[in-house]
Amino acid sequence: MVKLKTVGLTFGIAVSLLLAGCGDSNQNDGDATGKNVSIGEQVDYKIIGIEPGAGLTELSENTIAEYQNLQGWELEESSTPGMLGSLEQAIRNEEPIIITGWTPHWMFSSYDLKFLEDPKGTLGGMENINTLVRKDLAKDLPDAYTLLDQFYWEPEDMEAVMYEAQATSFEEAAEKWIAQNEEKVNEWTKGMTKVKGKEIELASTPWDSERASSSVLQAVFEELGYTVTITPVDPAIMFQAIASGVVDATVAAWLPTTHSSFYAKYKEDFVDLGENLTGTKNGFVVPAYMDIDSIEDLQPKQ
Repeated sequence: MVKLKTVGLTFGIAVSLLLAGCGDSNQNDGDATGKNVSIGEQVDYKIIGIEPGAGLTELSENTIAEYQNLQGWELEESSTPGMLGSLEQAIRNEEPIIITGWTPHWMFSSYDLKFLEDPKGTLGGMENINTLVRKDLAKDLPDAYTLLDQFYWEPEDMEAVMYEAQATSFEEAAEKWIAQNEEKVNEWTKGMTKVKGKEIELASTPWDSERASSSVLQAVFEELGYTVTITPVDPAIMFQAIASGVVDATVAAWLPTTHSSFYAKYKEDFVDLGENLTGTKNGFVVPAYMDIDSIEDLQPKQ
């Protein structure tokens, strides 16, 4: 009996060793949990981005070029909804993913996310969003100029509108935020009088953060009697439109890094009213469950 047990044990060990040996050749493919596989392999050495015309897209491409450990990596340009869809699917399945992200954004309220550290600073540090207006706006629409000059809110304000808009619309979310923040809005409109049908056009970008700010401003302007047009365009066109006087203003200039090239090109041709929001941030973003903290933790493609 003892002999039979010994033989059985020996056979079992041999089979285990054989199976382990066969598995070595596929070790880099990993199992369902991604063990023994680098993060790069798990995400196919791709960072999921947004629209080609975004300032963050340019910064992300420069970052991949600057970090030697990102050799062989690619930025997969997409759209903001496409990026968010990929993020939602990955989190639902608890899979690894790296995206280009920014705050304020509702995704940080909906998901447990973290920025990867950026030791080289190629994605920029903390940023501001500035208000830019065309030359002569103060003379042509002095009250509108005053409102734009006094417009200032916090990242949590913008994020609250963005988050609410996921369940309703940006127009409804803006109205709700205004009703809950009358004191702050009164600071913006201090010294203004109502008008009747004066027109103002704001250039913006097609991202939720800017949809939040433009929707709130549109509602405030309309309450004062203005007819408001919001024109969403790529950042390059936005700066060009302000500089040429085609539109009146924008509250969507991310500085000093994200839109720096556009700002430098046109800075002599518009008026910068300064920050309307401080404390924004761009970066590579991952779900909090991923065991990685820095861009430098990633490995080059072999």
